Amino acid sequence: MFFKENWNRRSFLGSVAAAATALLNPGRLFAASGTPAARASAAVTGFGSTGNVYEELGVTTVINGEGTMTYLGGSLMRPEVEAVMALAGSHFVPIVELEVAAGKRIAEMLKLPEGYSAIVTSGAAAAMQSGLAGILTGNNEQFIQQLPDLTGMKTEVIIQKSHRNGFDHQLRATGIKLVVIETKEQLVHAISPNTAMMHFSNFANAAGAIKVEEWVRIAHERNIPAFIDAAADTPPVSHLWDYANMGYDLIGFSGGKAMRGPQCAGLLIGKKDLVAYALRNNSPNEDTIGRSQKVGKEEIVGMVKALELYLAEDHDALNREWQRRLEYISGEITKIPGVTTEYSVPDVANHVPHLDIHWDAKRVAITPGDASAALRKLKPSIVIGPAESGKGLVMNSFMLQPGEEKIIAVKLSEIFKAHAA
Repeated sequence: MFFKENWNRRSFLGSVAAAATALLNPGRLFAASGTPAARASAAVTGFGSTGNVYEELGVTTVINGEGTMTYLGGSLMRPEVEAVMALAGSHFVPIVELEVAAGKRIAEMLKLPEGYSAIVTSGAAAAMQSGLAGILTGNNEQFIQQLPDLTGMKTEVIIQKSHRNGFDHQLRATGIKLVVIETKEQLVHAISPNTAMMHFSNFANAAGAIKVEEWVRIAHERNIPAFIDAAADTPPVSHLWDYANMGYDLIGFSGGKAMRGPQCAGLLIGKKDLVAYALRNNSPNEDTIGRSQKVGKEEIVGMVKALELYLAEDHDALNREWQRRLEYISGEITKIPGVTTEYSVPDVANHVPHLDIHWDAKRVAITPGDASAALRKLKPSIVIGPAESGKGLVMNSFMLQPGEEKIIAVKLSEIFKAHAA
Protein backbone atom coordinates (compact mmCIF):
# COMPACT_ATOMS: atom_id res chain seq x y z
CA MET A 1 0.00 0.00 0.00
CA PHE A 2 1.11 3.56 -0.68
CA PHE A 3 1.32 4.54 2.97
CA LYS A 4 3.48 1.56 3.87
CA GLU A 5 6.07 2.48 1.29
CA ASN A 6 6.17 6.23 1.76
CA TRP A 7 5.84 7.15 5.45
CA ASN A 8 9.43 8.46 5.74
CA ARG A 9 10.14 9.84 2.27
CA ARG A 10 11.14 13.48 2.29
CA SER A 11 9.69 14.09 -1.13
CA PHE A 12 6.38 12.66 0.06
CA LEU A 13 6.25 14.96 3.06
CA GLY A 14 7.45 17.90 1.02
CA SER A 15 4.64 17.63 -1.49
CA VAL A 16 2.11 17.23 1.31
CA ALA A 17 3.51 20.21 3.19
CA ALA A 18 3.01 22.31 0.08
CA ALA A 19 -0.57 21.14 -0.18
CA ALA A 20 -1.18 21.83 3.50
CA THR A 21 0.29 25.32 3.15
CA ALA A 22 -2.14 26.04 0.33
CA LEU A 23 -5.03 24.77 2.42
CA LEU A 24 -4.12 27.10 5.25
CA ASN A 25 -3.55 30.14 3.02
CA PRO A 26 -6.88 31.69 1.96
CA GLY A 27 -5.29 34.06 -0.50
CA ARG A 28 -3.60 31.28 -2.45
CA LEU A 29 -6.76 29.23 -2.53
CA PHE A 30 -8.91 32.07 -3.74
CA ALA A 31 -6.32 32.99 -6.34
CA ALA A 32 -6.29 29.44 -7.64
CA SER A 33 -10.03 29.03 -7.88
CA GLY A 34 -13.18 31.06 -7.55
CA THR A 35 -15.02 28.12 -6.05
CA PRO A 36 -14.25 28.73 -2.33
CA ALA A 37 -15.26 32.38 -2.55
CA ALA A 38 -18.44 31.46 -4.35
CA ARG A 39 -19.29 28.91 -1.69
CA ALA A 40 -18.56 31.31 1.15
CA SER A 41 -20.92 33.92 -0.27
CA ALA A 42 -23.69 31.53 -1.28
CA ALA A 43 -27.04 32.40 0.26
CA VAL A 44 -28.76 29.65 2.24
CA THR A 45 -32.23 28.75 1.02
CA GLY A 46 -34.62 26.17 2.38
CA PHE A 47 -33.36 24.38 5.47
CA GLY A 48 -31.13 26.74 7.45
CA SER A 49 -32.45 29.92 5.91
CA THR A 50 -33.78 31.13 9.29
CA GLY A 51 -30.30 31.02 10.79
CA ASN A 52 -31.40 28.56 13.50
CA VAL A 53 -31.17 25.01 12.18
CA TYR A 54 -32.02 23.49 15.55
CA GLU A 55 -35.22 25.44 15.91
CA GLU A 56 -36.19 24.36 12.40
CA LEU A 57 -35.69 20.74 13.45
CA GLY A 58 -37.54 21.21 16.72
CA VAL A 59 -34.43 20.59 18.85
CA THR A 60 -33.90 22.67 22.00
CA THR A 61 -30.51 24.37 22.28
CA VAL A 62 -28.53 24.16 25.50
CA ILE A 63 -26.73 26.48 27.88
CA ASN A 64 -23.92 24.14 28.87
CA GLY A 65 -22.95 24.21 32.54
CA GLU A 66 -21.54 20.67 32.56
CA GLY A 67 -18.50 21.08 30.32
CA THR A 68 -17.13 19.30 27.28
CA MET A 69 -19.60 16.43 27.25
CA THR A 70 -19.88 14.43 24.04
CA TYR A 71 -23.63 13.99 24.48
CA LEU A 72 -23.99 17.79 24.36
CA GLY A 73 -21.77 18.18 21.31
CA GLY A 74 -18.40 18.64 23.01
CA SER A 75 -17.42 22.27 22.59
CA LEU A 76 -17.97 25.10 20.11
CA MET A 77 -15.39 25.64 17.40
CA ARG A 78 -13.73 29.00 16.97
CA PRO A 79 -14.63 30.96 13.83
CA GLU A 80 -11.06 30.56 12.56
CA VAL A 81 -11.38 26.78 12.75
CA GLU A 82 -14.66 26.86 10.83
CA ALA A 83 -13.07 29.09 8.19
CA VAL A 84 -10.08 26.80 7.69
CA MET A 85 -12.35 23.77 7.48
CA ALA A 86 -14.35 25.50 4.75
CA LEU A 87 -11.11 26.03 2.83
CA ALA A 88 -10.22 22.37 3.25
CA GLY A 89 -13.63 21.38 1.93
CA SER A 90 -13.00 23.16 -1.34
CA HIS A 91 -10.37 20.75 -2.67
CA PHE A 92 -9.73 17.04 -3.02
CA VAL A 93 -6.57 15.69 -1.40
CA PRO A 94 -5.06 12.24 -0.71
CA ILE A 95 -6.18 11.61 2.87
CA VAL A 96 -3.20 9.49 3.92
CA GLU A 97 -0.78 12.16 2.68
CA LEU A 98 -2.76 14.79 4.59
CA GLU A 99 -2.69 12.68 7.77
CA VAL A 100 1.09 12.34 7.57
CA ALA A 101 1.60 16.05 6.94
CA ALA A 102 -0.82 17.06 9.69
CA GLY A 103 0.87 14.66 12.10
CA LYS A 104 4.26 16.16 11.32
CA ARG A 105 2.92 19.68 11.92
CA ILE A 106 1.29 18.61 15.19
CA ALA A 107 4.50 16.99 16.44
CA GLU A 108 6.40 20.19 15.65
CA MET A 109 3.85 22.41 17.39
CA LEU A 110 3.90 20.26 20.54
CA LYS A 111 7.69 19.85 20.47
CA LEU A 112 7.24 16.13 20.99
CA PRO A 113 10.27 13.96 21.82
CA GLU A 114 12.37 12.62 18.97
CA GLY A 115 10.68 9.65 17.36
CA TYR A 116 7.11 10.75 18.09
CA SER A 117 4.42 11.66 15.60
CA ALA A 118 0.63 11.97 15.45
CA ILE A 119 -2.47 11.47 13.35
CA VAL A 120 -5.94 12.96 13.57
CA THR A 121 -8.60 10.38 14.45
CA SER A 122 -12.38 10.56 14.64
CA GLY A 123 -12.14 11.11 18.41
CA ALA A 124 -10.27 9.78 21.42
CA ALA A 125 -12.21 6.49 21.39
CA ALA A 126 -11.15 5.93 17.78
CA ALA A 127 -7.56 6.69 18.78
CA MET A 128 -7.80 3.93 21.38
CA GLN A 129 -9.09 1.34 18.94
CA SER A 130 -6.77 2.22 16.06
CA GLY A 131 -3.78 2.52 18.36
CA LEU A 132 -4.32 -0.92 19.82
CA ALA A 133 -5.05 -2.38 16.38
CA GLY A 134 -1.70 -1.06 15.17
CA ILE A 135 0.11 -2.63 18.11
CA LEU A 136 -1.57 -5.96 17.38
CA THR A 137 -0.98 -6.05 13.62
CA GLY A 138 2.14 -4.04 13.02
CA ASN A 139 2.65 -3.72 9.29
CA ASN A 140 1.27 -7.19 8.54
CA GLU A 141 -1.42 -6.87 5.86
CA GLN A 142 -2.96 -10.25 6.68
CA PHE A 143 -3.31 -9.36 10.35
CA ILE A 144 -4.82 -5.98 9.44
CA GLN A 145 -7.49 -7.63 7.32
CA GLN A 146 -8.33 -10.40 9.78
CA LEU A 147 -8.99 -8.33 12.93
CA PRO A 148 -10.78 -9.05 15.25
CA ASP A 149 -9.55 -12.58 14.55
CA LEU A 150 -6.32 -12.57 16.57
CA THR A 151 -4.85 -15.78 15.16
CA GLY A 152 -1.08 -15.31 15.15
CA MET A 153 -1.22 -12.15 17.30
CA LYS A 154 -1.01 -11.35 20.99
CA THR A 155 -4.40 -11.47 22.66
CA GLU A 156 -4.41 -9.64 26.01
CA VAL A 157 -4.45 -6.08 27.34
CA ILE A 158 -3.89 -5.40 31.03
CA ILE A 159 -6.00 -2.75 32.76
CA GLN A 160 -6.66 -1.75 36.36
CA LYS A 161 -10.14 -2.57 37.67
CA SER A 162 -10.72 1.07 38.63
CA HIS A 163 -9.90 2.08 35.04
CA ARG A 164 -12.70 0.04 33.48
CA ASN A 165 -15.23 2.35 31.85
CA GLY A 166 -17.56 2.65 28.90
CA PHE A 167 -14.65 3.31 26.59
CA ASP A 168 -12.82 0.01 26.97
CA HIS A 169 -15.37 -1.38 24.52
CA GLN A 170 -13.12 0.13 21.86
CA LEU A 171 -10.29 -2.08 23.10
CA ARG A 172 -12.44 -5.20 23.22
CA ALA A 173 -13.68 -4.56 19.68
CA THR A 174 -10.25 -5.58 18.39
CA GLY A 175 -10.84 -9.08 19.76
CA ILE A 176 -8.51 -8.83 22.75
CA LYS A 177 -9.23 -10.06 26.26
CA LEU A 178 -8.95 -7.55 29.08
CA VAL A 179 -6.90 -8.85 31.99
CA VAL A 180 -8.14 -6.90 35.00
CA ILE A 181 -5.82 -6.32 37.97
CA GLU A 182 -5.85 -4.20 41.13
CA THR A 183 -2.36 -4.34 42.64
CA LYS A 184 1.22 -4.12 41.44
CA GLU A 185 1.78 -7.76 42.39
CA GLN A 186 -1.21 -8.81 40.29
CA LEU A 187 0.08 -6.72 37.40
CA VAL A 188 3.51 -8.34 37.42
CA HIS A 189 1.93 -11.79 37.62
CA ALA A 190 -0.52 -10.99 34.77
CA ILE A 191 2.20 -10.06 32.27
CA SER A 192 2.76 -12.92 29.84
CA PRO A 193 3.86 -13.59 26.24
CA ASN A 194 0.22 -12.88 25.27
CA THR A 195 0.31 -9.32 26.65
CA ALA A 196 -0.06 -6.91 23.75
CA MET A 197 -0.46 -3.65 25.68
CA MET A 198 -1.00 -2.06 29.10
CA HIS A 199 -3.87 0.45 29.09
CA PHE A 200 -4.22 3.44 31.44
CA SER A 201 -7.29 5.70 31.82
CA ASN A 202 -5.80 8.88 33.19
CA PHE A 203 -8.97 10.37 34.65
CA ALA A 204 -8.96 7.35 37.03
CA ASN A 205 -5.36 7.92 38.12
CA ALA A 206 -6.33 8.70 41.71
CA ALA A 207 -8.57 5.63 41.97
CA GLY A 208 -6.00 3.04 40.94
CA ALA A 209 -3.24 1.54 43.07
CA ILE A 210 -0.70 1.99 40.25
CA LYS A 211 -0.22 5.60 39.24
CA VAL A 212 0.47 7.11 35.86
CA GLU A 213 4.28 7.26 35.95
CA GLU A 214 4.74 3.84 37.56
CA TRP A 215 2.42 2.21 34.99
CA VAL A 216 4.56 3.19 32.02
CA ARG A 217 7.77 2.37 33.89
CA ILE A 218 6.61 -1.18 34.59
CA ALA A 219 5.45 -1.59 31.00
CA HIS A 220 8.80 -0.54 29.59
CA GLU A 221 10.78 -2.68 32.01
CA ARG A 222 9.00 -5.61 30.37
CA ASN A 223 9.06 -4.28 26.79
CA ILE A 224 5.28 -3.81 26.61
CA PRO A 225 3.68 -0.78 24.87
CA ALA A 226 1.71 1.51 27.20
CA PHE A 227 -1.34 3.48 26.06
CA ILE A 228 -2.87 6.36 28.02
CA ASP A 229 -6.43 7.57 27.46
CA ALA A 230 -6.15 11.31 28.08
CA ALA A 231 -9.36 12.28 26.29
CA ALA A 232 -10.41 15.18 28.53
CA ASP A 233 -6.99 15.93 30.00
CA THR A 234 -6.71 19.49 28.71
CA PRO A 235 -6.45 21.86 30.43
CA PRO A 236 -3.69 22.10 31.51
CA VAL A 237 -2.18 22.52 28.08
CA SER A 238 1.05 20.83 29.18
CA HIS A 239 -0.69 17.46 29.21
CA LEU A 240 -0.46 17.52 25.43
CA TRP A 241 3.24 16.67 25.76
CA ASP A 242 3.61 15.50 29.39
CA TYR A 243 2.67 11.87 28.69
CA ALA A 244 4.97 11.60 25.69
CA ASN A 245 7.78 12.92 27.88
CA MET A 246 6.89 10.25 30.46
CA GLY A 247 7.46 7.70 27.70
CA TYR A 248 3.93 6.55 26.92
CA ASP A 249 4.00 4.82 23.56
CA LEU A 250 0.55 6.03 22.50
CA ILE A 251 -1.67 8.82 23.85
CA GLY A 252 -5.26 9.59 22.89
CA PHE A 253 -6.91 13.01 23.18
CA SER A 254 -10.32 14.34 22.24
CA GLY A 255 -10.08 17.20 19.76
CA GLY A 256 -13.59 18.53 20.29
CA LYS A 257 -13.26 19.32 23.99
CA ALA A 258 -11.12 22.11 25.48
CA MET A 259 -9.06 22.44 22.29
CA ARG A 260 -12.32 23.37 20.52
CA GLY A 261 -11.53 21.44 17.38
CA PRO A 262 -14.12 19.53 15.36
CA GLN A 263 -16.31 17.38 17.61
CA CYS A 264 -15.60 14.32 15.44
CA ALA A 265 -11.81 14.71 15.72
CA GLY A 266 -9.16 13.53 18.12
CA LEU A 267 -5.41 13.05 18.35
CA LEU A 268 -3.37 9.87 18.48
CA ILE A 269 0.13 10.84 19.56
CA GLY A 270 2.93 8.33 19.93
CA LYS A 271 5.96 6.48 18.66
CA LYS A 272 6.25 6.93 14.89
CA ASP A 273 6.08 3.26 14.02
CA LEU A 274 3.01 2.65 16.19
CA VAL A 275 1.24 5.73 14.83
CA ALA A 276 2.01 4.51 11.30
CA TYR A 277 0.57 1.09 12.10
CA ALA A 278 -2.53 2.72 13.58
CA LEU A 279 -3.13 4.62 10.36
CA ARG A 280 -2.74 1.39 8.40
CA ASN A 281 -5.69 0.08 10.44
CA ASN A 282 -7.82 3.17 9.91
CA SER A 283 -9.85 4.94 7.25
CA PRO A 284 -9.34 5.56 4.36
CA ASN A 285 -7.62 2.17 4.14
CA GLU A 286 -10.16 -0.46 3.16
CA ASP A 287 -10.79 -3.83 4.82
CA THR A 288 -9.62 -2.49 8.18
CA ILE A 289 -11.23 -2.46 11.60
CA GLY A 290 -11.07 1.35 11.61
CA ARG A 291 -12.65 1.90 8.19
CA SER A 292 -15.86 3.07 9.85
CA GLN A 293 -13.98 5.70 11.89
CA LYS A 294 -13.63 8.11 9.02
CA VAL A 295 -12.07 11.48 9.69
CA GLY A 296 -12.45 13.90 6.81
CA LYS A 297 -10.02 16.34 5.27
CA GLU A 298 -11.99 19.15 6.90
CA GLU A 299 -11.60 17.68 10.38
CA ILE A 300 -7.89 16.95 9.89
CA VAL A 301 -7.13 20.53 8.83
CA GLY A 302 -9.53 21.92 11.45
CA MET A 303 -7.74 19.99 14.18
CA VAL A 304 -4.38 21.43 13.17
CA LYS A 305 -5.80 24.96 13.32
CA ALA A 306 -7.59 24.34 16.62
CA LEU A 307 -4.36 23.10 18.18
CA GLU A 308 -2.46 26.12 16.89
CA LEU A 309 -5.02 28.46 18.45
CA TYR A 310 -5.20 26.51 21.71
CA LEU A 311 -1.44 26.65 22.19
CA ALA A 312 -1.46 30.42 21.64
CA GLU A 313 -4.18 31.16 24.20
CA ASP A 314 -3.63 32.99 27.50
CA HIS A 315 -4.68 30.08 29.70
CA ASP A 316 -4.32 32.04 32.94
CA ALA A 317 -6.67 34.70 31.61
CA LEU A 318 -9.17 32.03 30.61
CA ASN A 319 -9.11 30.56 34.12
CA ARG A 320 -9.74 33.98 35.61
CA GLU A 321 -12.74 34.50 33.31
CA TRP A 322 -14.19 31.08 34.13
CA GLN A 323 -13.81 31.85 37.84
CA ARG A 324 -15.40 35.28 37.41
CA ARG A 325 -18.50 33.74 35.80
CA LEU A 326 -18.90 31.34 38.69
CA GLU A 327 -18.44 34.10 41.22
CA TYR A 328 -21.19 36.10 39.52
CA ILE A 329 -23.60 33.16 39.76
CA SER A 330 -22.60 32.51 43.35
CA GLY A 331 -23.10 36.15 44.29
CA GLU A 332 -26.65 36.13 42.94
CA ILE A 333 -27.97 32.80 44.20
CA THR A 334 -26.48 33.10 47.72
CA LYS A 335 -28.74 36.11 48.27
CA ILE A 336 -31.46 33.51 48.79
CA PRO A 337 -31.60 32.30 52.42
CA GLY A 338 -30.28 28.78 52.82
CA VAL A 339 -28.23 28.67 49.60
CA THR A 340 -24.45 28.32 49.89
CA THR A 341 -21.63 27.68 47.42
CA GLU A 342 -18.01 26.62 47.32
CA TYR A 343 -15.37 26.24 44.61
CA SER A 344 -13.36 23.22 43.52
CA VAL A 345 -11.15 22.03 40.65
CA PRO A 346 -11.04 18.34 39.61
CA ASP A 347 -7.54 16.86 39.62
CA VAL A 348 -7.90 15.34 36.14
CA ALA A 349 -10.38 15.85 33.27
CA ASN A 350 -12.31 19.11 33.03
CA HIS A 351 -9.54 20.60 35.19
CA VAL A 352 -11.26 23.97 35.46
CA PRO A 353 -13.02 25.92 38.25
CA HIS A 354 -16.26 24.31 39.40
CA LEU A 355 -19.06 25.73 41.54
CA ASP A 356 -20.69 23.44 44.09
CA ILE A 357 -24.19 24.69 44.95
CA HIS A 358 -25.84 23.57 48.19
CA TRP A 359 -29.00 24.51 50.03
CA ASP A 360 -30.73 23.79 53.29
CA ALA A 361 -33.63 21.47 52.42
CA LYS A 362 -35.65 22.99 55.27
CA ARG A 363 -35.43 26.41 53.64
CA VAL A 364 -35.46 25.43 49.94
CA ALA A 365 -37.71 22.42 49.40
CA ILE A 366 -36.47 20.93 46.13
CA THR A 367 -34.14 18.01 45.49
CA PRO A 368 -30.98 18.41 43.38
CA GLY A 369 -32.47 16.04 40.80
CA ASP A 370 -35.67 18.04 40.52
CA ALA A 371 -33.75 21.33 40.33
CA SER A 372 -31.60 19.93 37.52
CA ALA A 373 -34.69 18.65 35.71
CA ALA A 374 -36.42 22.03 36.02
CA LEU A 375 -33.42 23.74 34.43
CA ARG A 376 -33.38 21.23 31.57
CA LYS A 377 -37.03 21.92 30.75
CA LEU A 378 -36.35 25.59 30.03
CA LYS A 379 -35.86 27.02 26.55
CA PRO A 380 -33.00 27.26 26.00
CA SER A 381 -32.34 24.26 28.22
CA ILE A 382 -29.82 24.76 31.03
CA VAL A 383 -27.75 21.66 31.77
CA ILE A 384 -26.34 21.52 35.30
CA GLY A 385 -26.19 18.13 36.95
CA PRO A 386 -26.53 16.98 40.55
CA ALA A 387 -23.27 16.46 42.43
CA GLU A 388 -21.98 12.88 42.57
CA SER A 389 -22.62 12.93 46.31
CA GLY A 390 -26.29 13.62 45.61
CA LYS A 391 -26.09 16.78 47.67
CA GLY A 392 -26.63 19.92 45.61
CA LEU A 393 -25.63 20.82 42.05
CA VAL A 394 -22.21 21.18 40.49
CA MET A 395 -21.31 23.21 37.41
CA ASN A 396 -18.44 24.76 35.52
CA SER A 397 -18.45 27.76 33.21
CA PHE A 398 -15.79 27.12 30.60
CA MET A 399 -18.31 26.15 27.91
CA LEU A 400 -20.63 29.09 28.63
CA GLN A 401 -21.04 31.79 26.02
CA PRO A 402 -20.72 35.47 27.06
CA GLY A 403 -23.66 36.52 29.21
CA GLU A 404 -25.01 33.01 29.83
CA GLU A 405 -23.83 33.14 33.43
CA LYS A 406 -26.44 35.87 33.98
CA ILE A 407 -29.19 33.66 32.56
CA ILE A 408 -28.15 30.79 34.83
CA ALA A 409 -28.11 33.06 37.87
CA VAL A 410 -31.62 34.34 37.12
CA LYS A 411 -33.13 30.91 36.46
CA LEU A 412 -31.51 29.25 39.45
CA SER A 413 -32.68 32.09 41.67
CA GLU A 414 -36.22 31.73 40.34
CA ILE A 415 -36.25 27.98 41.07
CA PHE A 416 -34.90 28.43 44.58
CA LYS A 417 -37.35 31.24 45.37
CA ALA A 418 -40.27 29.21 44.01
CA HIS A 419 -39.46 26.44 46.48
CA ALA A 420 -38.53 28.59 49.46
CA ALA A 421 -40.13 27.33 52.66
